Amino acid sequence: MDFIKFLIKAKKQTYANSNAKKVTSSRLGSNDYQFEEEIDGKSMKYHDTYFGGTCFMGEEVLYCQDNTPIWGMNYYGVTLDKELSEEAMDKALRPALMHVGEDASVLPVRGPSQYQNGEYRYSFKNMGNIESFTGIEEIYKNDKLIFRLHCHGGMIQS
Repeated sequence: MDFIKFLIKAKKQTYANSNAKKVTSSRLGSNDYQFEEEIDGKSMKYHDTYFGGTCFMGEEVLYCQDNTPIWGMNYYGVTLDKELSEEAMDKALRPALMHVGEDASVLPVRGPSQYQNGEYRYSFKNMGNIESFTGIEEIYKNDKLIFRLHCHGGMIQS
């Protein structure tokens, strides 16, 4: 599946990368990121759109050639400790997501199965395969669960 290498690269060039620039919102109130590249003569496009901050929902879609959607993922995340700001979450979430694709024990759709950054510990578990999957992502601060995200997705066919 050629698109997996592109998916990993696209994820590292969008939200996970704190230097990535947002693109124009695709829907009212959304935050959007996009990455495009030509691979082996095929035009590939990745689009991530989400709503919210400490409680958020979103969708990622991968398009091939003539903007045909071929893969997608939906997600919903909640900050369980309301004392923490979105900035505090970024100390754990974004750095972990920059390691997407480096851990073969989980699908390359979020971060690695485990990641530690100071007092923050990130974990991701999934069931299924890239064609049809579910996953749970959690972040702990000093062993206290502070964030949980559920995701699901897979191949898109007409």
